[in-house]
This record gives sequence, C-alpha cells and structure tokens, in this order.
Amino acid sequence: MNTLDFFLKRLLKAAFVVLGVVVFNFLLIHLAPGDPATVIAGESGAGDAQFLAQLRQQFGLDQPLYVQLWLYVKGVLSFNMGFSYRNNLPVSELILERLPATLLLSASAFVLSLLLGILLGVMAAARRGKLADSLIMSGALLFYATPLFWVSLMAMLVFSIRLDWLPPFGMETIGGGLTGTARAWDVLQHMVLPVATLGLFFTAIYTRLTRASMLEVASLDFVKTARAKGVPRRQITRRHVLRNAMLPVFTFAGIQAGQILGGAVLTETVFAWPGIGRLMFDALIQRDYPVLMGVFLVTSALVVLVNLLTDVFYRFVDPRIEATA
Repeated sequence: MNTLDFFLKRLLKAAFVVLGVVVFNFLLIHLAPGDPATVIAGESGAGDAQFLAQLRQQFGLDQPLYVQLWLYVKGVLSFNMGFSYRNNLPVSELILERLPATLLLSASAFVLSLLLGILLGVMAAARRGKLADSLIMSGALLFYATPLFWVSLMAMLVFSIRLDWLPPFGMETIGGGLTGTARAWDVLQHMVLPVATLGLFFTAIYTRLTRASMLEVASLDFVKTARAKGVPRRQITRRHVLRNAMLPVFTFAGIQAGQILGGAVLTETVFAWPGIGRLMFDALIQRDYPVLMGVFLVTSALVVLVNLLTDVFYRFVDPRIEATA
C-alpha cells in the first residue's frame, strides 16, 4: 500500500472518529444537571417558569434531544459550531480567537518535554546504576507524582512573587502597547512558567520511557556485534541504539499530545492564559453548551490529527513497518 492510499484511508477513519466524538460529547453534556436557561435566569433574578420557558425556546432547548442533536451535527458538517449564549458571538469566532494561544502553549510544552525527556533518558541510560542515573530518575519520579496545579502555584509563588523574575499571569503585559521584537520578548517571558510547569510532567514520562527503551535496544545482538567490531561508543549510542529506541517514544508522544491539551486547561486557568482551556472552564461554569461542545470538537480533531500524522511519520522513520489499513 502506497503512502497516499494509507493516508486517505486513515483520514476517512479519523473523520468517523471525530463524528463519533461530536455525538458522544453532545449526549454527555446534555446529561449533566442544569442548563443555560436556568443559570441565566438565576443570575438575572427572574426564575419564574414563564421566563425559563422563553429562554429555553430562544436557545432551542425546548425541542426534543434528538432534534437538537440532528441540528447540531448538521451545523458541524457545514462548519457551523453554533452561537454562544453568554458571549453573543459565534462559537467558531470565540475558538479561533483563543486557539493560537493554546497551540503556542501546548506546542512549546510538547517540544520542550520531548527534547528534554529524550536527552535526560539518554543520559540516564548511558550512566546506568551511577549517581547521575539515580538523580535523573528520582527527579522524573518526583515531577510525575506531583500534581500539576501544585507545581504551577509553587512556580508562580517562587519565581513571580518571591523572586520577581517572571510575570505571574497572562500572555502579555496589559496596556503595554508593545510591538515587534519587544512584544515577542514580552510574550516569551510570560510563556516561561506555564510552558515549564506543563512540560515538566511530560518530560518525566519521556525520560523514563527513553531510558527503558535505550536499555532494551542496547541488549540486542546487533548492538553487541557493533561493540565487538570496535565501533566507538558514541556512534553506537547515536546510530544504533537511539535511532531504534525512539520508535516507542514517538508513538507514546503522539498519544500524549491529547493529554497535553487537557493539561493546558488547568495550566491556562492557573496562569490566566487566554486560550481555549480557559474558555472551556468559563463555559462549563456558565453552562454555555455550544462553546463546550465546540472546544471538545476542536481539541478532539487536533488529537486525531496528531495521531494521524504520527502514523504517517512512522513510515518514514522505519521503512520496515508495513502500513495496513
């Protein structure tokens, strides 16, 4: 099977997966207690039955569930994710406004965790049983076991409040009016804490996985043969061990991409980062169903896309892998 056929078949499967996610998210959200009409009526101080009925009719919540589901799926297929009850804006406009910030945060944390995790894993495997190995693996275990929100709060307390090295929240200085290089530097400073705290958790995972994979490959016969031939140690590590050990790491990284987006919700909330994670949190509190379903749809599509690209990337990394539909 050539790469184009493989990609098209996987793309078709991915489309069905996203459609299934759309239906599942719709049903799951509507099974939750409460609705937007109740929240809006309670905030306005007019909770009588007639006002609630008017709100439900205005939002289309008075129709049967299957009718609401059909209208929503029909809208998604035409790239219309609905209208926000609370913001009085199209959901697509709200998400597109916040999505770049989330992608910047998640992609930076993903690249940082992958590169740092591989580097530390290689160092630990090369020094197996030594002090450096013990320190690296102990640190990885510590960051893996520590709750993400606690690390975020402690990082803000130490580096922002106590030492005053980095800004504590936001994506850029409010009212700074910066442009060009000055604005880029300002955004970079605001990124340090959320990217580091989000990336450290996944760095711990990649470190442990890289070390285990490196040690497993190092025990195989072709590596022993290379050592017997007198191939330099660094060349064995780089060309023989590392190249083969990266396959499970990249596979797991493709799966973990979805968890990084999930972790971004908590990180954005703690650091007031203006991304879709913060948007989803606010929509959850306000029972803004269209925004919630729109965010779930976009994040699910991104996860499916990353996994699809991982499958395609596999064919280029290791030609021995035969792709099957």
